[in-house]
Order: sequence, then C-alpha cells, then structure tokens
Amino acid sequence: MANSQINSFILYLKIRAKAYIYKTRHPSFGCGVWSPMLKIRFHGRGGQGVKTSSRILGRAAFLDGFVAQDSPIYGAERRGAPVISFTRISKTPITERGFIFDPDIVIVMDETLLNDWLARPLDGVKKGGAVFVNAQPGFPPPEGHDDKFFITYDLTGRALEILGKPIISSPSAAAAAKITGLITKSSVLEATADELAELDLKDELLEKNIQLAAEVYDAIPSPVINTEESGSITREISPLDYEPVTYEEVIHLDIANLGNSALRRTGNWRIFKPVVDPEKCTGCMVCIIYCPDSCITLNENNKAVIDYDNCKGCMICLRECPLRAISSVREVRVYA
Repeated sequence: MANSQINSFILYLKIRAKAYIYKTRHPSFGCGVWSPMLKIRFHGRGGQGVKTSSRILGRAAFLDGFVAQDSPIYGAERRGAPVISFTRISKTPITERGFIFDPDIVIVMDETLLNDWLARPLDGVKKGGAVFVNAQPGFPPPEGHDDKFFITYDLTGRALEILGKPIISSPSAAAAAKITGLITKSSVLEATADELAELDLKDELLEKNIQLAAEVYDAIPSPVINTEESGSITREISPLDYEPVTYEEVIHLDIANLGNSALRRTGNWRIFKPVVDPEKCTGCMVCIIYCPDSCITLNENNKAVIDYDNCKGCMICLRECPLRAISSVREVRVYA
C-alpha cells in the first residue's frame, strides 16, 4: 500500500474516533433549539474567502461528529463582486440542497452588503437568529431587526494587522463556529489548517491564519439563540406564462443595446476605495491612463476626480501614481 493511502487511512481513523467521542459527549444535538438542522449563510465579496469560510465551518462540524454540507453561489466572478455560500449542519443525513432561504445564522463579511438591495443578507433570517457583521467598532445594528442577535467584530482590521491582506476566510469560519455553540475550537483550527493547506499557502501564512482564527473564536460570544418556534417557511409556486421571443425582438431589448452596463453600477464591489489628495495631485493624468474602467477624470482645478459609482477598487491608480497622491481607505457605504 502506498504511503499516501496509509496516511489517508490513518487520518480517516482519527476523524472517526474523534467523531465518536464527540457524539458520546453531545448526545442531545438534533432535539434542541436548532432541530432538525442548523443553517448558516455567508455573505461577502469575491476575494474575501467566502467559499473557503463555509468549507472550513463544514469540515469543523464533520470533525466534531456532525453531518455537514457546504456550497457557494457566485455572481459576477471577479474580486469584489457579491458572493454567497451556505453550510448546513445536522446529526442526521442532509437531504436538502440549494439556497438557504431561512438561516439560523448569517455571517456578513462586508458591512456595505447590508445596504445592497441585490445582496439583502438579512432576508429570511429566523426570529431569534444570530447575525454576525464584520464591521469597525461603533457600527450600529440595522433598524427593524430587534428580534435578532447582532454581533460585530473588525475581522478586516485584524486580518490586515496579522496577515497583511483583507482575506477573512479563517476568522469568519471561526466566528460562525463559536456562534453555533456546538463546534469546538480545536476542530475549527484543524479544519482551517486542512482547508488552507489545500490552497498551497506558505507555512508562515498558514500559521497566521490559525492564529487569527483562534483569536476570533475566543473573542466572539456564544449567544443563547432560539429559532425553534420559527418553523419552516412556506412558499407558493407560481406558474409562469412563457411566450416565445424571436431574435428580431431580442435585438430591440435593453440586453442588446450598447452601453447598458451603466444600468448596473459596480461601485459596490469595492472593499477599499482610492482617495485623491488634492494638495499632492498635479493633474499628470497617469491615473487616468491606467484606470481600466475610465472612472477617473480631471475637474476644473486640474485635479483627479474618481467616479465612485463605478470604481471597482482595483487600486491600480494608487500603485501607478508617481506622487503618491492616492491613498486606500476602507469602504463603508454602498454606491449602487
């Protein structure tokens, strides 16, 4: 038998042994407030590690003896675009698939998504459920959601300090795990190491991710949440009357018109935005030349002005500015 097969078999035995121990210590799961299944929905942006977060959480739950399922949904496949991922945790086989419409827990990895009319991360959250928001200190909970438990923590700030990058997959998974009140810290750290190792991260960066996940797990409270009375959501299926459309009709629709991208602004794809210092800017136009989306112009004072409705936050202008007149500032609102 090859060494890789032996190692895989040993890992399997370790996982099964750990799962058995956990089940004997937690025999009541499945008949409590989360019965019969715990549903977690992650909302973030491309590049933050949304899919990886749900995978880490699912693997951690599996290591603790539960049945787990995770899956993502992508919008525009680019950095900064809204992304959703789902994790289901149960003691029994999971037969449900697809979108989670009624989550017990929602993890919002970018606070600007709360005001995004397309993302709508708070839709369907059960009464008594928990919402975690990656936000800076002093962030006020959204109005009209007093029946939910809100938790905030500046994951991006800590990620920049520890990792040097705004990638928050490991701390988001750790926060979700702690909020469930079911998943152990050791399993979260083990799952983080396993999932990130598959991405070929360098040992130093892997250790820093584990450090960050451990810190967040310890800092996040484990609230007493009861969504048992919410029950399942009943939805009506409405039949659609389909009328065939010919090619001649399609070419007259907005989808085929030139310049229709202006109808959907992409300024809300940013995690950080470029800010021009007018005192340093000389109007050299280097940023205008390099901007891939033509979002920079000169005003009447010959100073660079950024169109935040459409700037995607690629930061090419910041890197190319010869006078360092552009800085990076964390985004806190929606431009869409």
